[in-house]
Amino acid sequence: MAKAVEINADNFEEVVLKSDKPVLVDFWAEWCGPCRMVGPVVEEIASEYANKAVVGKVDVDANQDLSVKYGIRSIPALLVFKGGEVVDQVIGAVPKNVLTGKLEDAMA
Repeated sequence: MAKAVEINADNFEEVVLKSDKPVLVDFWAEWCGPCRMVGPVVEEIASEYANKAVVGKVDVDANQDLSVKYGIRSIPALLVFKGGEVVDQVIGAVPKNVLTGKLEDAMA
Protein backbone atom coordinates (compact mmCIF):
# COMPACT_ATOMS: atom_id res chain seq x y z
CA MET A 1 0.00 0.00 0.00
CA ALA A 2 1.46 3.33 -1.07
CA LYS A 3 1.83 6.01 1.56
CA ALA A 4 1.98 9.77 1.32
CA VAL A 5 5.55 10.98 0.82
CA GLU A 6 7.09 13.12 3.56
CA ILE A 7 8.03 16.30 1.72
CA ASN A 8 10.50 18.86 3.04
CA ALA A 9 12.70 21.66 1.74
CA ASP A 10 15.36 19.15 0.67
CA ASN A 11 13.16 17.00 -1.58
CA PHE A 12 10.39 19.47 -2.55
CA GLU A 13 11.86 20.34 -5.95
CA GLU A 14 12.49 16.70 -6.89
CA VAL A 15 9.20 15.27 -5.55
CA VAL A 16 6.82 18.12 -6.42
CA LEU A 17 8.22 20.55 -8.97
CA LYS A 18 9.92 17.97 -11.23
CA SER A 19 7.16 15.36 -11.07
CA ASP A 20 5.75 14.19 -14.40
CA LYS A 21 2.47 13.40 -12.59
CA PRO A 22 0.08 15.71 -10.74
CA VAL A 23 1.02 16.15 -7.08
CA LEU A 24 -1.31 16.64 -4.11
CA VAL A 25 0.53 18.28 -1.22
CA ASP A 26 -1.04 18.38 2.24
CA PHE A 27 0.36 21.22 4.37
CA TRP A 28 -0.37 20.14 7.95
CA ALA A 29 0.81 20.19 11.57
CA GLU A 30 0.70 17.71 14.44
CA TRP A 31 -1.30 20.08 16.69
CA CYS A 32 -3.99 20.81 14.06
CA GLY A 33 -7.29 18.98 14.70
CA PRO A 34 -8.72 19.30 11.17
CA CYS A 35 -5.33 18.13 9.81
CA ARG A 36 -5.71 14.91 11.77
CA MET A 37 -9.13 14.43 10.17
CA VAL A 38 -7.74 14.94 6.66
CA GLY A 39 -4.61 12.82 7.25
CA PRO A 40 -6.22 9.38 6.80
CA VAL A 41 -8.05 10.61 3.69
CA VAL A 42 -4.76 11.82 2.20
CA GLU A 43 -3.23 8.39 2.92
CA GLU A 44 -6.19 6.67 1.18
CA ILE A 45 -5.73 8.88 -1.87
CA ALA A 46 -1.98 8.13 -1.87
CA SER A 47 -2.78 4.43 -2.04
CA GLU A 48 -5.56 4.70 -4.64
CA TYR A 49 -3.61 7.02 -6.94
CA ALA A 50 -0.23 5.31 -6.47
CA ASN A 51 0.56 5.03 -10.19
CA LYS A 52 -1.31 8.11 -11.39
CA ALA A 53 -0.27 10.88 -9.03
CA VAL A 54 2.13 11.77 -6.24
CA VAL A 55 0.65 12.47 -2.80
CA GLY A 56 2.75 14.07 -0.10
CA LYS A 57 2.65 15.89 3.22
CA VAL A 58 4.55 18.95 4.39
CA ASP A 59 4.83 19.57 8.14
CA VAL A 60 4.44 23.36 8.31
CA ASP A 61 6.28 23.62 11.63
CA ALA A 62 9.36 21.91 10.23
CA ASN A 63 9.17 23.59 6.80
CA GLN A 64 8.20 27.20 7.41
CA ASP A 65 10.01 28.42 4.27
CA LEU A 66 7.78 26.26 2.05
CA SER A 67 4.68 27.46 3.90
CA VAL A 68 5.68 31.09 3.35
CA LYS A 69 6.59 30.50 -0.31
CA TYR A 70 3.14 29.06 -1.05
CA GLY A 71 1.21 31.51 1.13
CA ILE A 72 -0.05 28.93 3.60
CA ARG A 73 -1.87 30.88 6.32
CA SER A 74 -4.32 28.28 7.56
CA ILE A 75 -4.11 24.53 7.63
CA PRO A 76 -4.88 21.99 6.47
CA ALA A 77 -4.08 23.45 3.07
CA LEU A 78 -3.97 21.03 0.16
CA LEU A 79 -2.33 22.22 -3.04
CA VAL A 80 -2.45 20.47 -6.40
CA PHE A 81 0.66 20.90 -8.55
CA LYS A 82 0.98 20.10 -12.23
CA GLY A 83 4.13 20.79 -14.21
CA GLY A 84 5.68 22.51 -11.20
CA GLU A 85 2.82 25.02 -10.84
CA VAL A 86 -0.04 25.23 -8.35
CA VAL A 87 -3.19 24.51 -10.37
CA ASP A 88 -5.70 24.16 -7.53
CA GLN A 89 -6.00 24.33 -3.76
CA VAL A 90 -8.33 23.55 -0.89
CA ILE A 91 -8.20 25.09 2.56
CA GLY A 92 -9.68 23.19 5.49
CA ALA A 93 -11.02 19.70 6.03
CA VAL A 94 -13.07 18.66 3.00
CA PRO A 95 -14.63 15.38 1.87
CA LYS A 96 -12.43 12.92 -0.01
CA ASN A 97 -14.38 13.36 -3.27
CA VAL A 98 -13.45 17.06 -3.33
CA LEU A 99 -9.74 16.20 -3.20
CA THR A 100 -9.94 13.35 -5.70
CA GLY A 101 -11.98 15.58 -8.02
CA LYS A 102 -9.26 18.21 -8.02
CA LEU A 103 -6.62 15.55 -8.62
CA GLU A 104 -8.68 14.10 -11.48
CA ASP A 105 -8.97 17.58 -13.01
CA ALA A 106 -5.19 17.94 -12.90
CA MET A 107 -4.78 14.58 -14.64
CA ALA A 108 -7.17 15.49 -17.45
